Amino acid sequence: MSTQIRRVGLLQHACTNDPKQNLEKVCQLVRQAAAQGAQIICTQELFRSLYFCQVQSPEIFDLAETIPGPSTDALQALARELGVVIVGSLFEKRAPGLYHNTAVIIDADGELLGIYRKMHIPDDPLYFEKYYFTPGDTGFKAWQTRFGRIGVLVCWDQWYPEGARLTALDGAEILFYPTAIGWHEHERETFGEAQHDAWETIQRAHAIANGVYVCGINRIGQEGTVTFFGQSYIADPFGRLLYRATHDQEEVIVRDLDLSTIEETRRNWPFLRDRRIDAYGDITKRFRA
Repeated sequence: MSTQIRRVGLLQHACTNDPKQNLEKVCQLVRQAAAQGAQIICTQELFRSLYFCQVQSPEIFDLAETIPGPSTDALQALARELGVVIVGSLFEKRAPGLYHNTAVIIDADGELLGIYRKMHIPDDPLYFEKYYFTPGDTGFKAWQTRFGRIGVLVCWDQWYPEGARLTALDGAEILFYPTAIGWHEHERETFGEAQHDAWETIQRAHAIANGVYVCGINRIGQEGTVTFFGQSYIADPFGRLLYRATHDQEEVIVRDLDLSTIEETRRNWPFLRDRRIDAYGDITKRFRA
């Protein structure tokens, strides 16, 4: 394999209400991806449980775990055994009463390189995340792994170009977005196609604007009245889809990414060169008017 080629693995699947079973399944899928040569493997959002944010219930906080903790122990051991980088999305218990939606970045030697805490927290019907998650305080950053410099953002972060930009400015070559997004039962017929197109389009735009690869990893299956629409994908720095998964089938997606495409694309579309960094001060204001 060329020194500029990286092989990524994305895990798209349904979840159950048994955290132990979900962890075992993810470990099995990681092994499948590694057997196909994947070097960097990313889970979907909150893979250890059903998407619990459809309801507000204090008992659900019992699903959270510390980092390091049981899931990171298992994923670190697996990364070390297989020699792969693993990005895992977890419900973090930081302290009593303080919880985050957190991604862990584990290097191919099993080292926990760091964490990313979801920065943008939604509060929509059946997505009551503000009840459970404190907004992240890690900022937007990238990590140098054995197989490349990667950035991680989580689900609702994907609608914000600022997060993608700042992660790319920290040197990320690949942006991973662990996700749990789906259709409301009563909206799917009217808005379903448009909702999916918007979700994919905004992230492909991040790939173009920053000259990076973008990988979106979504779950499948019906949970309550939400049908998760899968369709995990990989977009190249030109915004082209390299792969889009099905909307309802479990898939272990393994694809090669040529990192030399980043340099080639940025030479022809030098968006980072032409940024007017002297004129963007107002971006930190809520609204200018």
